[in-house]
Amino acid sequence: MKLPVIRQFYQTQSPENLEKTLEVLEAFSEFRGTTEEDLNVTGELITNICGALEVHANVAQGMAEKDALNSFAQKVLGSIDK
Repeated sequence: MKLPVIRQFYQTQSPENLEKTLEVLEAFSEFRGTTEEDLNVTGELITNICGALEVHANVAQGMAEKDALNSFAQKVLGSIDK
């Protein structure tokens, strides 16, 4: 998870574009020939895209961009600590 990447995805891409990209990456990760390195990169991209989608949703509900970004980061870090 990289907040600068999530911020850029949020600021430059619509939720629709992010959803389409997410579908492609998920399909890619299911290919039999996908290497471990490919899966690591794909997983990082998927996490960042999901973060941007969550930021879009939170901002649409009235949360400030900065707070929405921090909220997602705390959620991810909280799940790692468990």
